[in-house]
Amino acid sequence: MVRVRFAPSPTGFLHIGGLRTALYNYLFARHNNGKFLIRIEDTDRTRMVSGAIEKLFEILKWCGLNYDEEPVIQSARLEIYKKYVNELLEKDLAYRCFCTSERLEEMRKLQIAKKQPPKYDGLCLKLSKDDSEKLSKEKPYTIRMKMPQDEIKFNDIIRGEIKFHGSLIDDQIILKSDGYPTYHLANVVDDHLMEISHVIRGEEWLSSTPKHIILYKYLGWTPPQFAHLPLLLNPDKSKLSKRQSDVAVEDYRDKGYLPEALLNYVALLGWSTEDSQQIFESSELIEKFTLERCGKSGAIFDAQKLLWLNGEYIRKMPVEELTKRSLPFIEKAGLPINNFDYLKKCISLEQDKIKLLSDVPHLIDFFLKNDIIYDEKASNKVLKKDGANEVGKILTDVADIYSKIENFTAKEIEMETRKYAEVNSLKTSQIFHPVRVAVSGRTEGPSLFEMLELISKEKVIRRIKDTIHKNIGT
Repeated sequence: MVRVRFAPSPTGFLHIGGLRTALYNYLFARHNNGKFLIRIEDTDRTRMVSGAIEKLFEILKWCGLNYDEEPVIQSARLEIYKKYVNELLEKDLAYRCFCTSERLEEMRKLQIAKKQPPKYDGLCLKLSKDDSEKLSKEKPYTIRMKMPQDEIKFNDIIRGEIKFHGSLIDDQIILKSDGYPTYHLANVVDDHLMEISHVIRGEEWLSSTPKHIILYKYLGWTPPQFAHLPLLLNPDKSKLSKRQSDVAVEDYRDKGYLPEALLNYVALLGWSTEDSQQIFESSELIEKFTLERCGKSGAIFDAQKLLWLNGEYIRKMPVEELTKRSLPFIEKAGLPINNFDYLKKCISLEQDKIKLLSDVPHLIDFFLKNDIIYDEKASNKVLKKDGANEVGKILTDVADIYSKIENFTAKEIEMETRKYAEVNSLKTSQIFHPVRVAVSGRTEGPSLFEMLELISKEKVIRRIKDTIHKNIGT
């Protein structure tokens, strides 16, 4: 059975690259009727960030990446790791290292100065077992695995056969002096005990894989299959970083991206279908996802394409669902939310313009506020230009006409407005623009007459009169 895991470290926010790793594992599991598991790799206590685990689960829930079994927490499994460390020591496949951090730093500096690859020089490997036992009672130590000096080969589902030479790989520390395992040991032990069939992770872990392969061999276990995903890149092809783009998933959530749009876009960062399909239902992603369609080259993260895709999802979303998802942003903006149905009508008129949920408050605030704020450019361009007195007369006339409309619908408002233009030999733009600015404070917005109907007759007339008084002064 296919069993995969997403194994983040709680050292901060969930990176977009981490989301892609989680997503690919999830899609691979669902496509193959397998299990998607979570493991928290929290053995590096110095880099732990308070609250990071809770935020991680919150983001996974927001994305709908539901896992199948209780999460594994590495810090609760220290005795398990020590058991296997002792086994490696007994088999003489690992050894204690008493070197101080100062000695190791000095050693590496000298190696770099001599243009040698920086790696442990094996000083403590020369200690006898008795000497090592004796020193262990007196000095702090780490445990290092012995790396073989021959070639190490493995097959990567995405990259094919990969070769490393053991002579170029450090005798990796597998247990730190604080009693916590390093990533390498805990990773291998847990993947085996969790019965992980496929390890799908980022390219940056490729160089760690030979160490893992050797640990599997030393412990007598069969390794899982490996698949290393390409790097995520900025548009200039540098590694994706905060300097050029938002990289935290929570930033995209807080800006008003939809999780389904974000997942759709992230799925395309290194994977594609034969027909280059761009927009997917979640069920389609599961149906079509295979590791064989993942590329080796770095994938460019294009924020503009993500924004476009988000807008596409918003335009296709039922307005009731869109309104529900917009509520937190409307509340945060301090706008009154008294009538959900009215809110839904407001959002419906602006739906084609919305790219982010965070756009919604600004687009609809003039519907909800009693006092509108006039855009300065709109006011100067339409209300205070040469001929302001003429604009004032037009608005006065329009307010009078609107007051006499009994059935204040878009159809009736438009008919009466056009009739006024025709009788007075005016261009419709001479009326439409001032009315829009007077009622909304802006030169652009939804269909004028549908907007007027929704705002209501009383408010429209009051706003027109207030505009004449405050902005034109006639």
